[in-house]
Amino acid sequence: MIHLTTLGYIHTIIGVLALIPAFISLFSFGAIAPQKRAGKIYILLTVLACLTSFPIMRSGHLSAGHFLAIMILVMLPLAYYAPSIKLFGQKWQYIQVVLMSLTLFFSLIPAFVETLTRVPLGHPFAAGQEDPALKSVLGVLALVFVVGICYQLYRLRTQNRGLQSV
Repeated sequence: MIHLTTLGYIHTIIGVLALIPAFISLFSFGAIAPQKRAGKIYILLTVLACLTSFPIMRSGHLSAGHFLAIMILVMLPLAYYAPSIKLFGQKWQYIQVVLMSLTLFFSLIPAFVETLTRVPLGHPFAAGQEDPALKSVLGVLALVFVVGICYQLYRLRTQNRGLQSV
C-alpha cells in the first residue's frame, strides 16, 4: 500500500477529481472555460488541491510542487478575470486559454512525479525526481501541453475570424 498521510489522501483525491471537469471542459469547449460550470468546478477543486498541498512536506521543506501550487494560485484569478483586465485588451481570450492550460499542466507535473516514484508498489517506475526515465515522461507531457496549447489557440483564432466575417 502507498504510504500517505490522511491529508495526503485527501489532497490526492481532490487533485484527481479536479482533472475530471478540466478534461470535460477541454473536450466539450476546446479549452478549460472558467465561465462554464466545469471550469468553475475545476477552479474550486484546483484551489483546494493547492491549499491542501502546503502542509504536505515529504522532505521537511517547500518543494518544487509547492512552488507550482503558488503559481497556479496566481494564474487562476488572472485567467478568471482576464476579460476585465484592461492590460490584456483584446487578447484576453488567448491569455485565458494559456493560463488555464498552464494550471492543468502545472498540476500534472507533481501528479506524474508522485505517481511514478511510488508505483508500481515495490518497484516504482522512477527511483526519484532526478531519474532520467521520469524526465522523459515529463518531456512528453510538456510536448503534449505545447501541442494542446497550439491547437487551442488555433481553434480560438479560427472562431474569432469566423465571428469577424459575419
